[in-house]
Amino acid sequence: MNPFIRSQKVEEYQTTAVLKYRESSMAQASFAPQSEKMETFRLMSGFLIPAVGIGTWKLSPSPRQSLQTALIEAGYRHVDTAAQYGNQIEVGKGIKTAIHAGIERKHLFITSKIWCTDLVPERVGPAFLRTLEELQLEYLDLYLIHWPFRLRDGATRPPRGDDVLEFDMEGVWREMEKLVVEGFVRDIGICNFTLKKLDKLLSFARIKPSVCQMEMHPGWRNDKMLEACKKNDIHVTSYSPLGSQEGGRDLVHDPVVDRVAKKLNKSPGQVLVKWAIQRGTSTIPKSNNPDRIHENLHVFQWEIPPEDFQALSSIHDQKRVLDGEELFVNMTDGPLRTVAHVWDDED
Repeated sequence: MNPFIRSQKVEEYQTTAVLKYRESSMAQASFAPQSEKMETFRLMSGFLIPAVGIGTWKLSPSPRQSLQTALIEAGYRHVDTAAQYGNQIEVGKGIKTAIHAGIERKHLFITSKIWCTDLVPERVGPAFLRTLEELQLEYLDLYLIHWPFRLRDGATRPPRGDDVLEFDMEGVWREMEKLVVEGFVRDIGICNFTLKKLDKLLSFARIKPSVCQMEMHPGWRNDKMLEACKKNDIHVTSYSPLGSQEGGRDLVHDPVVDRVAKKLNKSPGQVLVKWAIQRGTSTIPKSNNPDRIHENLHVFQWEIPPEDFQALSSIHDQKRVLDGEELFVNMTDGPLRTVAHVWDDED
């Protein structure tokens, strides 16, 4: 039976049934730590998410080779990808190679995301199936809403005035919940939400988001969203933990980061990854360099001292690297005419 054909059972499930499912999931959660050094965070479902994952956005020239380096050689067990990255087939080949090399699927944590053009209820299931097919997997560990905006097929960058469409958040979330109930994904969550949009989601969610993925680093701490997620037992995964040279926020060469790195005899990248973990978030640094891939995982069994952690947490000139302007803002003719509108004027 096609898992996305609406069955009477799924149509009629209520909160009690969902809670019962989540309780059984907690009883089944048995992910083993990936190594003696790997740290994990427990999600509200009971499953564990590794503290450090390999990001795959703009991972080039060979995502497959980078995945093999990360999973087989370095010991990563957490992979973050998305339909919009356009490389899920190659990412899937890298994952499959790791499984053939002896890494059990149950010890991997694979995240993907649904793109904005598929944010209508009837397209959630088919989009998810395409992702499973591209990754050559039978299930996902985590499926996220990539951005809380619906885009028209063929939307330009920047968008035309009618490219940003009305987003039926509740209808889409109901379809995401069905993926959990029917056993195709273990956890569902969100990316790039505001406090206002998170509150809206929580007002009707039968299955709460387990994870919120947001840009977070010492140059953009995003404190309010982190605190809101903690209050609601939602785990946070921080992306762009090193900032971005392209985005004008090169934290690897920040003087505060450099001073702390030299003091601890660590690389700036390691300090930034460790800062994210000490803050209570998992994180997904991206690198094409084999040495950096290995290095970014050597962040356990040591701590950033409190005074240095505070110095990193007090960097001025807080600024996003990825503000969504190119994707969603039309300054003269559109529902979102400024970056502030994208973020509900919360910054």
